[in-house]
Amino acid sequence: MAAAQAFVAAPAGPAGRAQASGLQATPAAAAGGAALRAQDAAAPAGRGSATGGALVCALAVAGGRGALKQRRRKARTVAVRAVRRPCHGGEHLSEERKAELVGVVQQICTPGKGITATDEGPGTIGIRFEAVGVENTEENRRQYRQMLYKTPGINQYLSAAILDPETIYQKDDDGKLFPEVLSNLGIVPGIKPHLKVYTLPGTGGDTVMQGLDSLSARCAEYKAAGCKFAKWRSPLAITEDGCPTDLAIKANMEDLARYALICQDEGLVPIVEPDIVMKGTHTLKTAVEVNTQVQSALYKAMLDHGVFMEGCVMKTNLVNPGLDCPESYTVEEIADANLTVLRRVMPMAVPGVNYLSGGQSLEDAAARLDAMNKMKTKEPWNLSFSWSWALQAPLFKLCEGTGGKMPLDDMGALYLEELGTASAAALGKHEPAPGDGGHTAKKVARPTVGIGINGFGRIGRQVARIVMKDPETELRLVNASYDAERILRTR
Repeated sequence: MAAAQAFVAAPAGPAGRAQASGLQATPAAAAGGAALRAQDAAAPAGRGSATGGALVCALAVAGGRGALKQRRRKARTVAVRAVRRPCHGGEHLSEERKAELVGVVQQICTPGKGITATDEGPGTIGIRFEAVGVENTEENRRQYRQMLYKTPGINQYLSAAILDPETIYQKDDDGKLFPEVLSNLGIVPGIKPHLKVYTLPGTGGDTVMQGLDSLSARCAEYKAAGCKFAKWRSPLAITEDGCPTDLAIKANMEDLARYALICQDEGLVPIVEPDIVMKGTHTLKTAVEVNTQVQSALYKAMLDHGVFMEGCVMKTNLVNPGLDCPESYTVEEIADANLTVLRRVMPMAVPGVNYLSGGQSLEDAAARLDAMNKMKTKEPWNLSFSWSWALQAPLFKLCEGTGGKMPLDDMGALYLEELGTASAAALGKHEPAPGDGGHTAKKVARPTVGIGINGFGRIGRQVARIVMKDPETELRLVNASYDAERILRTR
């Protein structure tokens, strides 16, 4: 009855009746209504007309409800499709945006060229300055970065440079912003957008990197400032307590995937950087296992998030034994371990890997990268460098004993020479010195057991035999009678 009353106030015809009921008439409902109106006109006045009106009402309502159901079904279909379509490969990006990203990636992955990582914040570089007697001022930081960007000849070895947020707004002596200086040299400027490391409670020391909040707005700002790529580092450590945990791997790799998705949407090429730090006693075999687990989780997360893989660059640690690993390895064994991880998990869609130095010396980092490129067979990836400490540590040494002055000309000359070494390693044409790039076994400190006995009789000898079965334990027997310590075995 309410529906019939609603039709009275509505405009004539099925469209008006549907409007009165709050529904939209379909073409089928409109056609049916026209036919019924023709019937009413031919029928005697009274009952036939009322019947026709009732039929029109019913048909209009049915037609409108059908349209509403169709819209609801379509909405549900779209929602299900959005949830169930991982690995869509950046289909939300325009073809122009994809082409822009691929062009930057190709420039970064130029064979024989690499990245200079100069993204240390004021605090980090301040520690390095103070260690050699240089005052940590903004002007000293600016002059130092200017040397890294404007030393003549560096663009024959560099394809890109990673900048700190402070640096992108600094200018050279001619008044040009550093991103413009680098772009004019054919060196792609990029930015470090992440913030601080946060310890994950309950994991025994695992961490995540903060900075996803407001990342989109910051990326847009950095893009407007002249940057063309970004780099996000997620550090993890291998420990005897079980780190990295599955929780830390999942959290960090999904963060990297979200970061990459946001960067591409804002027009920046994402460099993803899972970093297994070198600290520890883990073997090369363990390093291969953990790096495989971490990198496979990263690529799975990126695919699930719909990242455009062809518009990304990988930056990761060299697969190395722990710094204090008690086993020795040759540079060829370390290079083979790195290639093994790549062959197992690295997508062919990602065109290049730029390895970080992670505390390695220039000599070791170059020898290992060179060996990898010499040992490559049909691997399609460009394997190059993205080094900070390996390049900069020798430069800071030149500042020692200078009374706080930076010998910028000498530093620039050495820097250019180092870049030449790095470039040769990226092409597999470096000639390392014997022993460079290998790992020498480190002596691990073992626990000591002290046992106080009176004399060295039968009981003392039995105790010594029992304890000394553990090769990891150093046994010290203390002869209380003579107030002297006898070391039966020292390892």
